Amino acid sequence: MMSDAARLEPAFLPVAATRWRYSAPSNLARDTEIAVEWPINIRYGSVPYAVMMATPLDLEDFVTGFSLTEGIIAGTNEIRRIDIVAEAEAITVEIDLSPDRFRKHLGRIRRLSGRTSCGVCGISDAADLPRSNAPVGSSHKAVSARAVARAVAHLRAHQPLHALTHSVHGAVWCDLDGTILDAREDVGRHNALDKLIGAVMRAERDVAAGFVVVTSRASYEMVEKTTTLGAAALVSVSAPTSLAVARAKAAGLILVSVAREDGCEVYAGSLDDGA
Repeated sequence: MMSDAARLEPAFLPVAATRWRYSAPSNLARDTEIAVEWPINIRYGSVPYAVMMATPLDLEDFVTGFSLTEGIIAGTNEIRRIDIVAEAEAITVEIDLSPDRFRKHLGRIRRLSGRTSCGVCGISDAADLPRSNAPVGSSHKAVSARAVARAVAHLRAHQPLHALTHSVHGAVWCDLDGTILDAREDVGRHNALDKLIGAVMRAERDVAAGFVVVTSRASYEMVEKTTTLGAAALVSVSAPTSLAVARAKAAGLILVSVAREDGCEVYAGSLDDGA
């Protein structure tokens, strides 16, 4: 069986570092691992669209989820092919869209650059902020507090890159029992969620019967991405922002934050007591 470290290459690099002890007049040389952050050129039909700073892992999932949450595609059937080319100073990902979708894409191209932490850079007017078109539907089944607790309890076990580097975000997809079915990691929290969304889409998961857990705060963009996917709930280990709460309520998305094994805070919607 392949080890986690082998599976994650080239997502981390071994480096030398010096650890200082402030309380003592000495320092210690040590070897450690750091997460790789690399420019990813995203192109549709050879037309440049964005340069994202990301971890070069699960890139097919990344560009699939990114394409959905950017409003470029409505489903995986509109992507005909994904080609990944490693170059000296960047990785280029070429996405071949269906002819009709590509024509629509060319009509709405906007330039973006370097969005590791900012999910709306490149937008010149607040009216252009991305918003999911449809609220979460009534077809979604209830999410229980017990399922949230179970997912949070097993979250660390699905973060092998974070265990090595202590510097990346994680996003996981859980069924209604709280079992983690898919997990993705990246230096950027938006990227990690886009990778997860792509993985869920490509695996053809039933999005009405599951929820998302992220290791970051719940921001406006994270709510919009989760709503675009169609998940019933977004669970975050850190607190939400005001706009995230407002948008979750408007979309009918369950928003759970400050999630721990022994409790959580519900900011929008409600959890089932699991009884």
